[in-house]
Amino acid sequence: MAFDSGRPFNDLADLPPTFQTETRAILRSCIAARTALEELRFSGRLIPSQAILINSIPLLEAQASSEIENIVTTTDRLFRHANDVKDQADPATREALRCRTALYRGFEMLKRRPVSTALAVEVCRTIKGVDLDVRNTPGTALINDAIGDVIYTAPPGRTSLRRP
Repeated sequence: MAFDSGRPFNDLADLPPTFQTETRAILRSCIAARTALEELRFSGRLIPSQAILINSIPLLEAQASSEIENIVTTTDRLFRHANDVKDQADPATREALRCRTALYRGFEMLKRRPVSTALAVEVCRTIKGVDLDVRNTPGTALINDAIGDVIYTAPPGRTSLRRP
């Protein structure tokens, strides 16, 4: 079935894949990735504290992820409020910071259990800052506000995600 942004896509294959994943192209990509990681490791030795690099990457990822949902903040605001215990940041910056917190929380949860619906729900709760669960309303769509096009239509909820 071809992808249609106006229809829920529920035809994902079960994991693990039944086909061979260690192809030549993938193995070549692994070599390139390993080289890039080695360059990063070497570059990391050049800065006084690798914690600066490690802590800035999730902030920048949170900023980029938030922009997808039209939640825009600046890098300056993110770094200024990264350790703001009084929560004085503007709403967009607070949401991006919650994305960073959700990334850490999800990473910590993966140490104790595999990827699951419960893990996804907990990450979403952290991002949104509210107690929520899997949406049970059919027809939920992500729409480009500027032109009104449907970008993605979500599956219709609990029965699709929580299989026996």
